[in-house]
Amino acid sequence: MKKVFMLILCVTFFVGMAAAQTYNAGTGLTGIDILGAHNDGGRGCAGCHAPHSGGRGGGGNIGNGYNGALNNDPNSGNDALFGQDLSPLYGYTLAMGDGGRYTETIPAFTAGSDEIRGIAMCLACHDGNVAKGGMMTNYAYEQRMNLLPSGIYGNAVHIPTLLGNDGSSAGNYNNDHPVGLAANFGALRLGTYLTVTFSASNAVSTITPTATASGTQYSNFLKNYGMPAIEGTSWSWGLANPEGNTNQNNLYVTCTTCHNQHVMYIYKGAGKTAGTAIQKNGYYPSYFFINAPYNPGAWNNYTNSATQAPSTTQFCRQCHFGEANEAFGVNNVTTVF
Repeated sequence: MKKVFMLILCVTFFVGMAAAQTYNAGTGLTGIDILGAHNDGGRGCAGCHAPHSGGRGGGGNIGNGYNGALNNDPNSGNDALFGQDLSPLYGYTLAMGDGGRYTETIPAFTAGSDEIRGIAMCLACHDGNVAKGGMMTNYAYEQRMNLLPSGIYGNAVHIPTLLGNDGSSAGNYNNDHPVGLAANFGALRLGTYLTVTFSASNAVSTITPTATASGTQYSNFLKNYGMPAIEGTSWSWGLANPEGNTNQNNLYVTCTTCHNQHVMYIYKGAGKTAGTAIQKNGYYPSYFFINAPYNPGAWNNYTNSATQAPSTTQFCRQCHFGEANEAFGVNNVTTVF
């Protein structure tokens, strides 16, 4: 029911090697420390997790820029030993997507809360508006280090990494994907295709395809891709569950539904759903800390791309299934990983 946090990685020496290196399912970056950008300039794990004394153990300069107060968060380090100052975010409301219709108010600190672990801890560094981390340049690491697939992304404009300070008006989250209680299973209308069984402890236990009059449409999608972000990893559920909830429509998206903050460029198959295209224990290319196969470079190199869907498109369709091939009865378009 619980999970942990964030997003990006690499080194210029590997640029020339990237195109020639392969996983068992496609081409991507290899041979680089998987933590990548989250090595935080050499601080490593302690850039986020303070082994002793919270932010004070890292030098005490937490909260810098927030009303001039330092060491403002009495709970710094008290959950997952997370050593950043979350106090600017408590009670802060983000209005995301579609003119801000999906609002999420960050609650007060509660150890183990998915809203804290899966949203607030990410924003402690990636907000840039009220939570102003001092270690970020607002420039995607892969782009800055020339590690992105050739010809896929432009270079004139930096890909921002601060949501609330991305070059538009400060505090604008309308252009950010919704997360939080309003960004839920019901809003996605996934109940038509998936059903959730809850365990006695009210933690999500299984998410399975639902049979429909036209067959198991989502099952066909699983055969061509899978649902790694929805079902989560072997150590964490993808969709968060409010405490005590047993209504599948209330399962909600967090930052860590889509991102694995600990691994920038590899997805390892969790093998939780049988019959998916993503093989158990398989390793798949990914970028931007996406917690699923997500390779923008593979499709353009494939000779029969018209009959293949790129993993970058399939990744979105696992939640936005109304736009999937299988929802329209097209079942023979497989995935390029």
